[in-house]
Amino acid sequence: MPFELAATDEDFIAQARGKVSMSVDVARPAEDVWQDLTTGNPMASYCRIISRIDWTSPRPFGVGTTRTVRVLGAMFVIDESYVRWDEGHRKVFVGVRMNLPLIRRFAEDYVVVPIGVDRSRFTWTAAWEPTALGRPMAPVTWALFSSLVPDIRRHFASL
Repeated sequence: MPFELAATDEDFIAQARGKVSMSVDVARPAEDVWQDLTTGNPMASYCRIISRIDWTSPRPFGVGTTRTVRVLGAMFVIDESYVRWDEGHRKVFVGVRMNLPLIRRFAEDYVVVPIGVDRSRFTWTAAWEPTALGRPMAPVTWALFSSLVPDIRRHFASL
């Protein structure tokens, strides 16, 4: 992939201007939700714009784990690296490379917390900073990330 993204960390998420966040209460234990988010091809099976997610690091996963995400077929391909991995609770990854020079920095945060017996809350946040070339596409970028929210809600309501 030709375009290297700027180095970033989880602090970027709090200050990013481009951001989508949502929480959903799930009628499953936190362990089940965490497993759903870390096995196989997570999110690609239920998020319409995500075509494929490939883990490119062996298990066990942790800080430094990598994966490649293909969005809208392979229109957008992003290599990602985990900068935080609190097993069973939280994981944060950052974008490392992208096939198109549209995003300067990118990160996602996944948090799973128990909220009762056999219930949990999943909070997902995506944050990005566009490049100069990507700024005119800001409404499209926001719409793409926002389209994940109903897909995530629908999936976790069905668990």
